Amino acid sequence: MTRPADKRVAGVRPHERFSHEITLTPPAVREYALAAGDTNPVHHDPEFAAASRYGRLIASGTHTTALLLGLTASYFSTKGSMVGLEFWVRFRRPVFADETIRLDWLVVKVTPHDKLGGDVVELRGRIRGQDGRTALGAKGRVLVTERL
Repeated sequence: MTRPADKRVAGVRPHERFSHEITLTPPAVREYALAAGDTNPVHHDPEFAAASRYGRLIASGTHTTALLLGLTASYFSTKGSMVGLEFWVRFRRPVFADETIRLDWLVVKVTPHDKLGGDVVELRGRIRGQDGRTALGAKGRVLVTERL
């Protein structure tokens, strides 16, 4: 038997939005890339990056993606137990190593799922640069359950 929509486990509702702003720094970008095993000099070497198509250091895709996905964990873990089910990302433009970025998520759909014991939450997200343009687009699904 499926639970009615008004009996959602964690009170997550469609059209709910959450966001976070973060300022990146070249040392933090360099450290994250190295920790992730990304030795691409466009994340580490200012001279190399200056001569690249980007003109300066950029954050690695693993870094920006981790920030965006991490926001879902931080947000939904305040509502119950949360686990990611799947995510898809599309890189649209670089995120610079000295840029303030905005991470945004929108709850698109919430589906009670008795077999999994919680709500499957469908999301659309993005990272916007200082100029307001989308640098990364994302879709995701997470499972939110009651805390035991």
